Amino acid sequence: MPALRAAFPELTGESELFLVRAKRSHKLRRSVAAYIALTKPRIIELLLVTTVPAMMLAERGVPSLWLVLATLFGGSLAAGSANALNMYIDRDIDAEMKRTVNRPLVTGEVSPRGALTFGLALGVIAFAVLAVLVNVLSAVLGLAAILLYVVGYTMILKRRTPQNIVWGGVAGCLPTLIGWSAVTNSLSLAPFVLFGIVFLWTPPHYWPLSIKYREDYAKAGVPMLPVVADPKVVGKQIVIYSWAMVLWSLLLIPAADTGWVYTIGALVTGGYFLYEAHALYGRSKREEAELKPMRLFHGSITYLTVLFLVVAIDPLLHF
Repeated sequence: MPALRAAFPELTGESELFLVRAKRSHKLRRSVAAYIALTKPRIIELLLVTTVPAMMLAERGVPSLWLVLATLFGGSLAAGSANALNMYIDRDIDAEMKRTVNRPLVTGEVSPRGALTFGLALGVIAFAVLAVLVNVLSAVLGLAAILLYVVGYTMILKRRTPQNIVWGGVAGCLPTLIGWSAVTNSLSLAPFVLFGIVFLWTPPHYWPLSIKYREDYAKAGVPMLPVVADPKVVGKQIVIYSWAMVLWSLLLIPAADTGWVYTIGALVTGGYFLYEAHALYGRSKREEAELKPMRLFHGSITYLTVLFLVVAIDPLLHF
């Protein structure tokens, strides 16, 4: 109050109170936004894209809206927990990289202790929500996803091996199993085929981003494949994983008895993905200065979204 009077002597008591409240409200909004940013909302959106279609395929139709909402809520909390704990552990790396330098722990908007407490709390709540509102199997799978991402990827693999994203990506595959188990309270071959699609999709999705930010990862000491390998090697690996992913996606046809909607969708989207993967590999072989890796990165998101959309639609139009 004294500071406000000194800066603005013409203010009345009511005006001062209004400014103080406005300042507090702005600070609260910034704090809330910072904690939301810890959860990496855009990544959560991508994970949820695979959850609902898995539920619809398991149900062979549209599951209970309540079950869908409960599963998405619990799954979002679990993913948010893993992402917040990832930021807590990787705050030293994030401070070295241009892409992550504005994250809340780097800017100081959230304290390390606050991020750790927030991440752990989200994990506990996620397990409770899934166990009580969905089923225990889904809750255990949600907890496994958190541990695999935080311990397996962030703490063990990320700073030690170029294969970090390959095996660390397992955590991102688990929403397919969570969605299926939410409906059936069991697992079978079909959800593991969905799991495999996401597993094989992760490297050709993430390595183009690593190419784009290769210098950032090198500066931070993170041995992503594009940091330690020649662009031609990376391009070849992307092509290999892309072919494996597309061929694996066709296994869902017998595993889940899918129909023409999924078959056509898998072939068309797979062809598109392979075209972009080979195009990137071709540019790397010609040693072009501009590899344009983000075309495949963004294209991979479109591929996964459309493929799982047809997974969801197929049971509704399966004759």
